[in-house]
Amino acid sequence: MRVALNLDGSGRARVSTEIPFLDHMLELFARHGLFDLEVECRGDLEIDDHHSVEDIAISMGRALKEALGDKSGIARYGEATLPMDEALCRAVIDLSGRFYLVYEVETRRQRIGNFSVELAEHFWRSFAEAARCNLHIDCLRGRNTHHILEGTFKATARALRRAVEKDARIKGVLSTKGVL
Repeated sequence: MRVALNLDGSGRARVSTEIPFLDHMLELFARHGLFDLEVECRGDLEIDDHHSVEDIAISMGRALKEALGDKSGIARYGEATLPMDEALCRAVIDLSGRFYLVYEVETRRQRIGNFSVELAEHFWRSFAEAARCNLHIDCLRGRNTHHILEGTFKATARALRRAVEKDARIKGVLSTKGVL
């Protein structure tokens, strides 16, 4: 397993997970977040995709936490709502240092290729817990499972992009307690 994340990137991705749909989601996550992301994973797919998906999410969450450092000067909060054809998805994030996930996304299919759709929620839970962030992901409407998951990954990337943006007016961290 290898993950590298540059929050000040250009949207470049080099992803190889042996799960083509997850590769697609991570590539568009990088592109819409304007992050440079490298992920290489060789998992035990002869069993199933659970361990790979979980390990990638944990590694990405840890990489985010490390890249944020003490969080000085960042916006902290981010929100994005976007359409993906018939699907309308929203993500809201707080880089508070406290983990919480709300995932309100209903889908119709169980698999997309060799990706277990139920693992999308587990991916975001593992990511948010490792990153120590508060993350809400909702699909407000949608029918096509591919569109729904694509919309949630894009919305989350765009919300995170806003949350990690530097603001020269913020001195230290954006908290009355002085720490995040």
